[in-house]
Amino acid sequence: MARKLYPIGIQTFEEIRKLDNLYIDKTEYIYRMTHTDGKYFFLSRPRRFGKSLLVSTFQSYFKGKKELFKGLAIEKLEKEWNEYPVLHFDLSKGKHMEKEQLNRYLLDIIEKQEARFDCMSNKIDVNIRLDDLINAVYQKTGKQVVVLIDEYDAPLLDVAHEKEKLDELRNLMRNFYSPLKGNESMLRFVFMTGITKFSQLSIFSELNNIKNVSMDEPYAGICGITKEELLTQMSDDIDALAEHLELSREETIQELKDHYDGYHFTWPSPDVFNPYSLLNCFADGKLKAYWFGSGTPTYLIEKMREFHVLPSQLGRVRAKASSFDAATERMTSLTPLLYQSGYLTIKDYEKKIDVYTLDFPNKEIEVGLFDSLLPGYLGSGIDTGRVVIADISSYINSGKMDEALQMLADFLETIPYCDNTNYEGHYQQILYILFALLTNYDILVEQHTAKGRIDITLETADTIYVMELKFNKSAEEALAQIEARHYADAFNMSGKKVVKVGLNFSVKDDVNTLEWVIS
Repeated sequence: MARKLYPIGIQTFEEIRKLDNLYIDKTEYIYRMTHTDGKYFFLSRPRRFGKSLLVSTFQSYFKGKKELFKGLAIEKLEKEWNEYPVLHFDLSKGKHMEKEQLNRYLLDIIEKQEARFDCMSNKIDVNIRLDDLINAVYQKTGKQVVVLIDEYDAPLLDVAHEKEKLDELRNLMRNFYSPLKGNESMLRFVFMTGITKFSQLSIFSELNNIKNVSMDEPYAGICGITKEELLTQMSDDIDALAEHLELSREETIQELKDHYDGYHFTWPSPDVFNPYSLLNCFADGKLKAYWFGSGTPTYLIEKMREFHVLPSQLGRVRAKASSFDAATERMTSLTPLLYQSGYLTIKDYEKKIDVYTLDFPNKEIEVGLFDSLLPGYLGSGIDTGRVVIADISSYINSGKMDEALQMLADFLETIPYCDNTNYEGHYQQILYILFALLTNYDILVEQHTAKGRIDITLETADTIYVMELKFNKSAEEALAQIEARHYADAFNMSGKKVVKVGLNFSVKDDVNTLEWVIS
């Protein structure tokens, strides 16, 4: 039996169903949200996680297109199939715009909805225009209106690091959304989705009755593909991929989990796979970094600079929900942006103290993130650097740390020296990024022991490398510090071989040099 085609690049529910493409059934969530308390809902999920498809599914449901839902969960749940007028606003194209351009864009998308209902207006204020549209559609159809807004935050994301411009565009968007509150009686359902969470005060003005379901347990699997959905609705696909990869079914599932699983948007939560990466993997028959290959938001890099976040500071963190499920424009650390953008996810929850543990979801995210940071440290040597990293990994896998460091030393000599590299921390971050890209290992920076802090700890399947870094001193001095402070003693009970490595970085005649001693 031929498999169904994957809807890669297709975000329209009606098209997917008419083409009989693979559709992971999310309609039970549709029914649940449309038959619960309240009528205003907000959902935050990372990019390419199926938000647009979800909005499109709501659209088909409220238009009463019962035939599209044949065989899906909602077919047995919904008994009435009432039709409502739907206003669907996609703000994804509102990026990289100045205030006046964005205002014209908003007027344009309103005008398109006016044309659908034959109620054109010539008013120039977006709030008045939207207010009139809702009223006109309600009066014309005699039915409450459904408003669906996809990527509500798209016009703001790329200026999130520019306060003045952000404030300007945010005020415009607040003006656009303002009619949603005043027309409550004319509205059946309002659903907004986006990547980040902006405060209600800053964006939605008086719309204080909107329910944020982003961390609600009943909607934990509303976007993405859960492990259960993968194993049931894509079981044959797994077998086909396993045959292509020449792996067992169990090995294939584990590889898929390692690369694309690990997302949790509340706790407890089902395991959620990145749908974009997963479907592309099945389509291509390859385990690649598809999500990262689709683009890295510039605002993340800008915010890392603003908050002075080093690569070694990324990854595992413990935090209260108020610290990471926070309004983007009010955040005091990078954690909310990392979480809401999908670079960190919930990995554990301590109920008694109400503290969450966040970490990278999977290999694809961890490797992709550090790889995107490489240019800032390697400059024009980025392409060569990626090959060097692969070769270093091969040496370390074989227990040849001396050869690995020799290759690193040779490569560092090719990287142009600049003033901001003239300190120990710079080389520590280079090593951290390089080792972080070696996905088979555990790496820690500044690990605390009873005698002090270890600069870098690299743990493989059978060996723990304890590394001390110096700058413009000597490798012997670095090794002596490991010995004097008994850093290696912390791993006596590990059952693994412990290797001590002293490293010294220096700059001689404007050339980066590395010397080392291994014990």
